[in-house]
Amino acid sequence: MIKKIMFTVGALVIAGASFAQSTTTTSTSEEAPTHVRFGIKGGFSLANISNSNNGSSDKDKSLAAWNAGVIVDLPLSPILSLQPGVFYSSKGAKVESGNRGSVTDPYYKFTTNPQYIEVPINFVMKVPLGDDKNNFFVGLGPYVAFGVAGKNKWKSTLADITTSGSTSIKWDDDSPLNTGDSNQGYDKYKRFDWGGNLMVGFEFSGVLVSAEYGLGFNKIYSGSDDQRNDSGKNRVFRVSVGYLF
Repeated sequence: MIKKIMFTVGALVIAGASFAQSTTTTSTSEEAPTHVRFGIKGGFSLANISNSNNGSSDKDKSLAAWNAGVIVDLPLSPILSLQPGVFYSSKGAKVESGNRGSVTDPYYKFTTNPQYIEVPINFVMKVPLGDDKNNFFVGLGPYVAFGVAGKNKWKSTLADITTSGSTSIKWDDDSPLNTGDSNQGYDKYKRFDWGGNLMVGFEFSGVLVSAEYGLGFNKIYSGSDDQRNDSGKNRVFRVSVGYLF
């Protein structure tokens, strides 16, 4: 369902860009930025991992996360840009059970927080708001990501006694170029991930404010190659701020 929404938005972006470009006046074309701009961007995330065959996730398992990186704005027309970037991105999920404040009811919490180097490539359609310095924008595009770090943490409380611990996430080398990886294991994550992004936001004199959704297409657990369902894939909602120079 979410994939269909992304494809629909993509079609609307392309159609809207074509229509807006055909109706853009000469004066707007001259005022709109036509030079390459570089920027910084980052923000707060709610990360999750899908736990059902249709790709949905349990909102109660969302994990607070973050991302930060750099982008490049490459104008393709007065109202359409290509925006590649490189980000350090935190993802994952959490599981809780029991009552944290109860003496008799056992409490348990587990969090997994893989860290990726992520490269999104978004097509961004811009709608001017009064002048060339202020825009509403909508974007869509793919991303690829490479796992580099992360922690699994747990904490339990029973009879007023609390124990906790953590381990570093282990990565295998399973990728489209290495399907015969012998390093697979139930306690590891696939190092390579890919998916798609949706975003909407505003630009005010170079300042960016956006809401974004990242939809993973690859199962993240090592050895999980069954693509007939969408369970076990990254899901991330972000609120980002940035600046284009």
